[in-house]
Amino acid sequence: MSDFDWSDLDARLLRLLVAIAETGSVTGAAQKLGVTQSAVSHLAGKLRQIVGDPLFVKSGRGIVATARAEALAVRARDLLRDLERFAHCETFDPARWRTTFVIAANDLQRDALLPGLVAALRQRAPGVALRIVPSDVPTAEMLRDERCHLIISPRPPQGADIMQKRLFQDRYRVFYDPERRAAPSTRDDYLAADHVTVVYEPRRALDLDAHLATSGVQRRFVVTVPSFAGVPAFLRGGDLVATAPSLLRFGPFQGLASAPPPVACPPLPMFLIWSRRDHDDPAHRWMRAQVEAAAKPVGARARGSAASARAVDTERRGEEVD
Repeated sequence: MSDFDWSDLDARLLRLLVAIAETGSVTGAAQKLGVTQSAVSHLAGKLRQIVGDPLFVKSGRGIVATARAEALAVRARDLLRDLERFAHCETFDPARWRTTFVIAANDLQRDALLPGLVAALRQRAPGVALRIVPSDVPTAEMLRDERCHLIISPRPPQGADIMQKRLFQDRYRVFYDPERRAAPSTRDDYLAADHVTVVYEPRRALDLDAHLATSGVQRRFVVTVPSFAGVPAFLRGGDLVATAPSLLRFGPFQGLASAPPPVACPPLPMFLIWSRRDHDDPAHRWMRAQVEAAAKPVGARARGSAASARAVDTERRGEEVD
């Protein structure tokens, strides 16, 4: 007979169950929860006795959840969410909030937006740890399965339970090394150049690349990388070009020259995306407001960048006419 009953369940055990189910390892769960492996093993043993199921069994180098554990993890997520909302009620105080908040974002959004968000959190919600995971090509299941709380992406997934709000809009520029080549100034120059681009897993091209291809703009890609952070290394010191968001000029593309594309490119909107399930949660609503506040200077920078770039481009064309 077990020494434990259902009344021994608490939020720690529920979080443990979810963490092991998501990471597939005791080590991963310990890292996610910020505890020792021995603590995870001890609590997992307690949980097994309460529910009367092995919960996790060895598989290769890791462990996998039993069917019972998978079902319980789904219910545990709901219970944890209800407990958090119970604690917040309508008197939510961000200064007393203790949680790990997960945002899915690729390198552009991560570098442009999230440092400003972290600065705000350190002042207003110091108990909140921000965990950033790659969004790649975001799906509705990322929110439905609670793999993240928010997504920041130009590609909002579709679903009646998925909500979104546009944060700002950027434009594309052609980046290149000015010491090795000039900007492609005509369509023919652009098509004759060798290009670098980003392909997200699993083999999903940028929306821009798909748009240009369907518009009859067939470029020669000689390098593809999984994120924008990998592009500059292939531009510096060579004659390759890359068409990328203008905001990257303030991050990893600093030092490279850029020019407007000599082909028609669509604008690049950026969206904040969340589940309708969390829409009215006070803590979630507060966090969305912080992201929107962090996005305002980024949007202003994008607009200012576009205006200054147009002025430089106009001046350059004038010099060429002279």
